[in-house]
Amino acid sequence: MQYWYIAAALFGYLLGSIPFGLIITRIAGLGDIRDVGSGNIGATNVLRTGRKDLALATLLLDSFKAGLAVISICLLSGQHNIGLVAGLFAFLGHCYPVWLGFKGGKGVATYAGLLVFASWQGLVVGLPVWIAVFALTRISSLAAIVTAALVPAGALLLGETPFASLVLFALSLLVLWTHRGNIVRLMQGKESRFGAGQPPE
Repeated sequence: MQYWYIAAALFGYLLGSIPFGLIITRIAGLGDIRDVGSGNIGATNVLRTGRKDLALATLLLDSFKAGLAVISICLLSGQHNIGLVAGLFAFLGHCYPVWLGFKGGKGVATYAGLLVFASWQGLVVGLPVWIAVFALTRISSLAAIVTAALVPAGALLLGETPFASLVLFALSLLVLWTHRGNIVRLMQGKESRFGAGQPPE
């Protein structure tokens, strides 16, 4: 059974490491997205190119990485926990792709995709929290940080399994880590808001 976990980790990481934002913008003739704005390969930075369609495509594809990893491994192994491991490593692949010097996205879309396909409890907690915080503040990073902080405990209270809750906790810690620069700017009152110039980092 341990071989399934290893296979799930490798498959999830390789799938998650596909840099859709970079690929899409290059195909569209916009050059290297890493030379734009924050240098991030995620949907928010793609939005800085002015192409909302490309940003949406990046968001959807990045979200589906973890979902596809979870579904594929669950079907092959017959074990939900092994599927969750694949989803966790898809997140790591997105944030730290070996092909790009381990410099990828911040993982919010990929985390959301895992919730959609693997944890309805986490989704029930996370979706309304993200919407509420973003609607009140127009700061996407703050919405992501607050959501990540609340999802693991909230999902567990709604009946999520201990193993899945542990995976969600690990993912939330990673989201906080990838947003450490945003946290500093939030504390300094310097974080950008949507609708006030360029999209925030």
